[in-house]
Amino acid sequence: MVAIDAIRSHLERGDLHDGLVFDAVRVRLIEVGEAVKALSQELLAHEPTLPWAQIAGMRDRLAHRYFDASHAIVAATVDEDLPELEAAVRRLLRIVDD
Repeated sequence: MVAIDAIRSHLERGDLHDGLVFDAVRVRLIEVGEAVKALSQELLAHEPTLPWAQIAGMRDRLAHRYFDASHAIVAATVDEDLPELEAAVRRLLRIVDD
């Protein structure tokens, strides 16, 4: 949740057209992907509708091919996918905390 909260905070400072904001959001998306890779398949199975492999794969693309990270892809991820991911993470945290 820390990385998602940080993304929201960065976006309050400016939009993705600001290079500094874009870079900060990109780094936090890398962090999200890295966290997903560290989670067990058993835990991820509680949220089967999320594309966990794609989330991890995006981490690899952003981390290793930073020079071609598309603003459109990052923006779509933040606008369309982040709310669903955030809700799933909250549900998973409840499972882990129980």
